[in-house]
Amino acid sequence: MKPLIIAIDGPSGAGKGTVARAVAAELGYRHVDSGAMYRAVAWKAVRGRVPLEDEAAVARVAEQSRIDVTSAHVRIDDADVTREIRTPEIDRAAAAVARLPRVRIVLVDRQRRLGAVGGIVMEGRDIGTVVFPTADVKVYLDASPDERARRRANDPAHTGGPKAVADVATLLTERDQLDRTRATSPLYAADDAVVVDTTGKSVEEVVREVMTVIKRLEPGG
Repeated sequence: MKPLIIAIDGPSGAGKGTVARAVAAELGYRHVDSGAMYRAVAWKAVRGRVPLEDEAAVARVAEQSRIDVTSAHVRIDDADVTREIRTPEIDRAAAAVARLPRVRIVLVDRQRRLGAVGGIVMEGRDIGTVVFPTADVKVYLDASPDERARRRANDPAHTGGPKAVADVATLLTERDQLDRTRATSPLYAADDAVVVDTTGKSVEEVVREVMTVIKRLEPGG
């Protein structure tokens, strides 16, 4: 079977990262977290005191930066920012950066080049709708607000330690509103995406569901 382009979208806390990495590992594909690219640009802009509302300036940051995203690390230029980009401050900054059309043009082009030959599992919020609208497989992961908040509150990669679920729920609600209402590439499930509700399911269960969708493309599948 030809190398596939697999798009996995969904809101924060739905399990995209964990599931996308597991699916990529099972298939021997490259895994790319597109959101990490926006986070890296946001981190560099914040560090360089670039106003996040200055679209031209932030777009220059994106254009002039070397960004390397793998399952193991995120680097921008010579800085390993794998941990630094998973904080509430960068959550908010990345949401602001992701609303800027000129930044999205730069990063979407890079994402398309990464996946041009297939053999990739890319996760994000607009992979199946904008980055790869003709992706071989489109999956949209979702979960109840309570489940998403609980997962994120207990994820040290994002919070630095356990946080009050109510506080995290508030942050997720704000991020959801920003993502779903932005003028460029808003968050929604593509019409031809398979929607998987991950509420109450183990990672293994969700991965099996996604693999079932993928295997339908195999001869005799």
